[in-house]
Amino acid sequence: MNIGIVVHGPNIIDSGYALTLINLIKEYGDVSVRLGGTMGRTAVIDNALEDIIDISRKLVPSDSLKIFHDDGVDVIFLLNYGKSAVTGQVFGYKVYNHYKNKIVDNNIPIIQIERPGEADGSVINWAFKSNLAEEFAKKLNLGIVTPEEVYETHIKNDNDTSTQRIIHGVSPGENIMVNSVVVGKSTSDKLVLVAEDNHLVDIVGGEIKPHGVEKLGEIDLNSAIVKTGLLRKAKVTPRVLNTTKSVEFKVAFLDHAGEDVYRFKDSSAVITIGDDTTLISSDILYRFNIPIIGITDGDLDKVVESGFKSKNSVIFEVESGNDDIIGAIIHEELFKNKEYSNNFESIDEVEKEIIEIINNRKIKYTINRI
Repeated sequence: MNIGIVVHGPNIIDSGYALTLINLIKEYGDVSVRLGGTMGRTAVIDNALEDIIDISRKLVPSDSLKIFHDDGVDVIFLLNYGKSAVTGQVFGYKVYNHYKNKIVDNNIPIIQIERPGEADGSVINWAFKSNLAEEFAKKLNLGIVTPEEVYETHIKNDNDTSTQRIIHGVSPGENIMVNSVVVGKSTSDKLVLVAEDNHLVDIVGGEIKPHGVEKLGEIDLNSAIVKTGLLRKAKVTPRVLNTTKSVEFKVAFLDHAGEDVYRFKDSSAVITIGDDTTLISSDILYRFNIPIIGITDGDLDKVVESGFKSKNSVIFEVESGNDDIIGAIIHEELFKNKEYSNNFESIDEVEKEIIEIINNRKIKYTINRI
């Protein structure tokens, strides 16, 4: 039997269940494993699983499922550890329906194993039924939840249209991230995002963050990736990899944490714009021993438990509201609006250029050197 396994998110990996389940599934045939999503990549690296879980491509979970479908596997397992049973089951429903829209023949069983080890953990058999679902539910002491139950309980009454989207499993006080941009904070366990003309205009059950919404720009609310709370809850010891860097000093520019930070892993340094982008990017790039030059304004929302930074990193904190302004000038003047620059020989040289840009605008700032 040929089996595809899609692993989603850092929690299933950090908990140890991803490796446990992969080894258990191996007893049933030949397995191939790939990641679905982005934030799980650091967890794969920290747990030294990159030879087991393929992280070579940035893929949403439904695309990972489709690859296995196109490869003609006999069954696909979707491994996830949601924040709650509700979020995990709704996640599976949305992923499965996105996947259905990308294929022609829906003839492969998809078995979701959700929150293994938890009292509310479950096994869901999407698409064609497979006896393996019940067998794994018994082995793992998990309940069986049907797709119909997920729909009736969580989806049926949602006003999930092009202008409104209900977000499940939220707790008060959590950050709300849309496409990796913090757009607000929840004040209730009932949360609805509202968009008009493809722009987020309101958060029912939460406080909107205007600067975040501005940075988010135009979105398709139905297909947007929405997360609440911490992106990665586990307190981990990051694993630093030995990577080959370019011989020349190459600096990359990044102003949106939703971009694929991993594609900058051969850079000598990365300039990051914004508090959250700097926090997320520096934490990821620490694994590749890449320093960052962050432009922040102190408007930080905690999105990871700990933010690691490589040695020689430099953090500028400018007056409130000026990080994007300075970032735009840096991109235009130092990078000529390109993604990379080879015009520097050291971080010190980049730092001096940025100081000159900030001083020219007579903006107050502080510098923190790591």
